[in-house]
Amino acid sequence: MRAAEVEDFLAAAGWAAAERRALAGDASARSYQRLRMGGARAVLMDAPPGCGDDVGDFHRIGSYLAALGLSPPKTFAMDEARGLMLIEDLGEALFAVLIAEEPARELPLYLAAADALAVVQAAPAPAGLPDLSAAEWAESTLLAPEVYARAVTGAAPDARAFRAAMEAALRAHADGPRVLILRDFHAENLLWLPEREGAARVGLLDFQLGQMGQPEYDLVSLLQDARRDVAPATEAAVLAHFAAARGMRAGDLAAPYAVLGALRALRIIGIFARLCVTVGKDRYLAFLPRVWGQLMRNLGNPALADLRAGVLEILPEPTPEAIERIRQSCPSR
Repeated sequence: MRAAEVEDFLAAAGWAAAERRALAGDASARSYQRLRMGGARAVLMDAPPGCGDDVGDFHRIGSYLAALGLSPPKTFAMDEARGLMLIEDLGEALFAVLIAEEPARELPLYLAAADALAVVQAAPAPAGLPDLSAAEWAESTLLAPEVYARAVTGAAPDARAFRAAMEAALRAHADGPRVLILRDFHAENLLWLPEREGAARVGLLDFQLGQMGQPEYDLVSLLQDARRDVAPATEAAVLAHFAAARGMRAGDLAAPYAVLGALRALRIIGIFARLCVTVGKDRYLAFLPRVWGQLMRNLGNPALADLRAGVLEILPEPTPEAIERIRQSCPSR
């Protein structure tokens, strides 16, 4: 049935004769194919209805970003009811790939990404986006005790003090005016487009879940990447660059950056465990030690003393033995 819907969509869009090649997916239920037809290229996005990612949202936020002079993929065709979309192929020059091939490119690429963030945050956000309160953001970290800790220990711990400490830290240090956040702003979702100018040189992917959030949230996504280590010198330089663009000192970012870093790390730990225990995707477990290290570094900020105590009380470290216990609970096992 799904294959027939895809064929019908491509035929209606004039791409029935295209050569198709599967592209690597991500942690979502979406899938992608690169299409070639003569000299033309495009990407098919397949986001089945109910999977949590809406192609209509991708188009709406992408159109907004394009209007700011940035570089999301253009929409060529869309069937929102069926969750199918044909978009511009921005190429294969992912930041993660370029930096792996030539590590010296990390700093200039990350500075360019920070400039793209500055463009997004300087503009009024689209209307009608979700805007979570500090309490709701804190609630989202309960995936860590309720899924991750349960998978390791066999029981979910009492997380009331943990959650209260997370909310208190957010209210004190990261609960100011909101901006549009793209949420998954990291090296595997950014492409280098050197033929374009300024912030448009940064190609943007995976922004359909964009919402209102704290200015430092996407900065954390970029610099505290679950999938790769960012050089400390790069992190420091980008933080200083981002602060200067906002008329701040880099030190002024320390507390909100640490609070949101801890928030994001806790969410990721829970999400990666959930991907294993619910749908059998265990490859993300390999990233847990890195994310735990980021969490511990963030919790070293004095503003997070209470949260650090709460985390250490209820969350086990992702040792090889702990990760194996999670893996054994995957449906595929």
